[in-house]
Amino acid sequence: MVKRDNSKTLWYALAGAAAGVVNGFFGGGGGQVLVPLLAGKCGLDQRKAFATSVAVIAPLCALSAGIYWFRGDLDLALALPYLAGGLVGGFVGGKVFRKLSMVWLRRAFALLILYGGVRAFL
Repeated sequence: MVKRDNSKTLWYALAGAAAGVVNGFFGGGGGQVLVPLLAGKCGLDQRKAFATSVAVIAPLCALSAGIYWFRGDLDLALALPYLAGGLVGGFVGGKVFRKLSMVWLRRAFALLILYGGVRAFL
């Protein structure tokens, strides 16, 4: 286990809170907030920031999905095909993650954020 600098504990909590708010508002996307905060303010290297983001976002997504489901806003039958594809994609992405250059991972992440921003704006 890695020893954490206690002065950064507040930044970890704030980064998690920001990711949770984004996930709650938009049904996802908390990682787009979390990765830059983990890498910048929390001082994690890029690979650890990406991996830690996945570990944090998974339960946040489950919580948000549960809230949407209890409110009647989630159609589980409609979500199942996406879940199946997402599980395959997550497995492949996790296996390939170590083999990719951080330069290309950062570029792909930036393009994903840019694409999402343009789609939301239009």
